[in-house]
Amino acid sequence: MTTPTILDPAVSRVLGHGHTVDITTTGRHSGEPRRIEIVFHNFGGRLYISGTPSPGRTRAWLHNMRANPNITFHLTKLVQADLPARVREITDPAERLEVLEKVGRVWNRDPQTMVEHSPLVEVIIDGYGVADPEHPAA
Repeated sequence: MTTPTILDPAVSRVLGHGHTVDITTTGRHSGEPRRIEIVFHNFGGRLYISGTPSPGRTRAWLHNMRANPNITFHLTKLVQADLPARVREITDPAERLEVLEKVGRVWNRDPQTMVEHSPLVEVIIDGYGVADPEHPAA
């Protein structure tokens, strides 16, 4: 049995509010690290990464996450931390709508368009967030 990770309280506070972070994925073809800046959201203690709608286009970061769901979540602003994480792509239409309605309010975007054309993943960081037995960590 593994011991649960306990995050530094300052890290937990920073994760409590969505903002810009860096993430590192593993290139699906190259196997090389790929670092990008991206926005995350926190809704009810769960972390999400989405993107603006782009019909017919799948972003490279999502392709990389599909090939390898292990990422590094880099906090770079108020607190600096490199957090190992996993992602779970959200494909269920009802769950997508539930989350993307919230993202749409933040970004002033139409949630239905986002459901149809935006990427969406949940980010799971050991020691942070709420447990959801219906959607366990990947």
